[in-house]
Amino acid sequence: MPDERLDSHPDVTFDRDRQARIGLEEAVLAEPKTSGQIAAIIDDALRENRRLLLTRMAPAQYGALPDRQRSVLDYCALSRSAILGSLPPQADTPRVALVSAGTSDAAAVTEARRVLAYSGLAVTEVADVGVAGLWRLLDRAPLLRKMQVLIVFAGMDAALPSVVAGLVPGVVIAVPTSVGYGVATGGRTALDAALASCAPGVLVTNIDNGYGAACAALRFAHAAAQSEGIYAKKKGSR
Repeated sequence: MPDERLDSHPDVTFDRDRQARIGLEEAVLAEPKTSGQIAAIIDDALRENRRLLLTRMAPAQYGALPDRQRSVLDYCALSRSAILGSLPPQADTPRVALVSAGTSDAAAVTEARRVLAYSGLAVTEVADVGVAGLWRLLDRAPLLRKMQVLIVFAGMDAALPSVVAGLVPGVVIAVPTSVGYGVATGGRTALDAALASCAPGVLVTNIDNGYGAACAALRFAHAAAQSEGIYAKKKGSR
């Protein structure tokens, strides 16, 4: 059961046992929180000498933190994410690729990459392979077919996840992004297109949700590791 005691701020009860329970640490969604709440959460982690991942932290929120906290945070304005503590060694299994239609998708891509790095999973990045220039994607198809998990980022009509899923055998996770003109602005068109994909088995996150896509990849990684462990145990008992 989670530790029910209150942290240093009365509005915060941190789920310290989530890693042991589901394999994923709790991340702190900073966007709706006050600077005082964020500072209290960081102080709590510093007192316990534990790592911390904060998502959707605006530059103004980061700037409002005490100097002593900013000096120990790895903050990325592009992804609006912050990491307290060092990264673990980066594993290259399962093989994970971050595939993006264009450089406009960089914020969501970077968020996913940093979440995966925080959890110790290395990635291969394949950028600017949108379907408007299909040859760019086809040139990278041999590499993509070697990947076990592909997180695919695309805005506008979000055709890229469907095309990728028609080329590769790996798990495809679509991240519709809020990139585009007119009706595509805000990402709803991309979300609807990804949900309506004719490619079988495409999984879809919410708009710009690089964090959620990374967590889905991590769940796959944990499930694969458990399966390999069970197989190895059975093989050794023969």
